[in-house]
Amino acid sequence: MKAKISLMLSEELLKAVDKCAEQQKRTRSYFIEAAVRAFIERLIRSEQNARDLDIINRNAGFLNQEARVVLEYTRLATENLEATEGRKM
Repeated sequence: MKAKISLMLSEELLKAVDKCAEQQKRTRSYFIEAAVRAFIERLIRSEQNARDLDIINRNAGFLNQEARVVLEYTRLATENLEATEGRKM
């Protein structure tokens, strides 16, 4: 359901809105609604990214240790494989 609102914009902004809406063959209302929706989605995404970054930062020590373990395992496996292949030749 749509609600009717009254909105005040500067003349300059209103001209830009009308120009963009016309270029996209959309109504002024559609264009403003889409712009507000996109802005809100960007704010929500930014908040989610900030929470994710906080989680990563809080767990950085553990994640870095896990990465070191994987790298060491890979190094040892590669050395073992190279040694095994060397014996076959």
